[in-house]
Amino acid sequence: MTISETAPPPGKLDIMPREIGRKLIAQNKRARHEYIIEDTYEAGLVLTGTEVKSLRAGRANLTDGYAVVRNGEVWLQNVHIPQYSQGTWTNHAAKRERKLLLHRLEISRLIGKTNEAGLTLIPLALYFKDGRAKIEIGLARGKKAYDKRHALAEKQAKREMSRAMSQAIRRRGA
Repeated sequence: MTISETAPPPGKLDIMPREIGRKLIAQNKRARHEYIIEDTYEAGLVLTGTEVKSLRAGRANLTDGYAVVRNGEVWLQNVHIPQYSQGTWTNHAAKRERKLLLHRLEISRLIGKTNEAGLTLIPLALYFKDGRAKIEIGLARGKKAYDKRHALAEKQAKREMSRAMSQAIRRRGA
């Protein structure tokens, strides 16, 4: 074994390996029940240090959140990221406005779509992707009460059908 095989190349330092993959922090399950999701976008978040530490601890709540487009920028409202427990006076406000990072073309598309009646931007999931905080926002239209009942009935029928199929397979195998 030569020296060049064991030592790092000149100018390269031993850097800690970065996170790879997707780590889910919070999900808004109620949004898929309350709204019809027409389109989804992935956006970065502008966060402070204590917010990132609180998210790494897996603490966030998306249920009352929504996004607005103002002055050519997209802002996330009412998303609750609790204060970091080991934080000092530098801790963040739990429900502050947070800027979303999107491409200019995506923002202009969102401006056009949100001006339509009945469409809104809702956070669907908050996660880390390759070590960076990301949020999935959905362009959504509110469901009517009968739509919700119909969706629940379909879900229940599928569940009963799969249960009956698994019982039939078990009987046949026994």
